[in-house]
Amino acid sequence: MAYNTRLADRVRTYLAAHSPLPVTEVPMFGGLNFLVDGKTCVCVSGERLMLRFDPALQPEIAERPGYETMYLRGREYKGYGYIHPEGFHKNEDFDYLLSTCLAYNPQARASARAKGRP
Repeated sequence: MAYNTRLADRVRTYLAAHSPLPVTEVPMFGGLNFLVDGKTCVCVSGERLMLRFDPALQPEIAERPGYETMYLRGREYKGYGYIHPEGFHKNEDFDYLLSTCLAYNPQARASARAKGRP
């Protein structure tokens, strides 16, 4: 699946301005995954964003326009979700979503695979 390069540029610009930690980009999940400090933070997948956030915020995030629950092996994947363009076309919505992902990043665990990267 191809991803929206303009949306990726928007994410890249936001992270460069708001993250003091290193940001890397990895093609993953059929899109472009943005890792902050070696941990998945947000991914551009097609025209939508895949978010990683505090699982305690699941009910709040799920009420946002354009939200889609993420499932893994048929089960809801807490702390992850998709947001379609209607949920982030306004700058204040985009900023809220990315700041929520960045706020959770220090508590997020790196995957075993990511821990082994240099």
